[in-house]
Amino acid sequence: MSLDMSIFNRFAKTYQKGDIIFCEHEPGDTFYLIQSGRVQIVKIMDNIEKNIDILQPGELFGEMAILEQAPRSATAIALDNVKLLEFNRENFDILMQGNPAIALKLLKLFTKRIYDQKRRFMILTLEDDQARIADVFLMLAETQPTQDEGEDERVFNTSEDDIGHWAGMSPDQCRQILNHFATQRRIEIFPDRIVVRNINDFQRFVNSKRKSQHQD
Repeated sequence: MSLDMSIFNRFAKTYQKGDIIFCEHEPGDTFYLIQSGRVQIVKIMDNIEKNIDILQPGELFGEMAILEQAPRSATAIALDNVKLLEFNRENFDILMQGNPAIALKLLKLFTKRIYDQKRRFMILTLEDDQARIADVFLMLAETQPTQDEGEDERVFNTSEDDIGHWAGMSPDQCRQILNHFATQRRIEIFPDRIVVRNINDFQRFVNSKRKSQHQD
């Protein structure tokens, strides 16, 4: 993110690797912009801790506390030693008034982050493990530049571990399902990419699983 945030260094906070930045369900009145290090976002679902995301420098988290005044929807953990800029409603208002250009860029990031978060939660609501993996590919396809409508094949420059963490499952469990899809000739797995033969096939598969869940 190409923002000069040095003028906001007085808002800087540092956390050591493994520190909990905030916990799910606790009240929140701050959000954070990562300057260095990575932050892991986890959520308890069905009494199991699931990895939602790993955020990189330049990314925001905790913004729902400002936008909805709601309890934290997940737990944030320092994956490395991290340096964050911490904002609350008061100093964000100051930012809005003092530097509208930066504020506008942050608001655009808010919008994208909210969509990404809700989209990833949608994946985790699927009860069928194969459908969760298929839905990860659908999510990735949504972020790709528009391709020819008649082109069903999609190439994703991603790893098996990345697919697993977006699906909220262990690497071994993810590999088993990906290998199953490969045996069915629905995907091809390469060291640097995964090719989905027919993305519309996955769309129909996920839609059918969501529909059957709602009927149960």
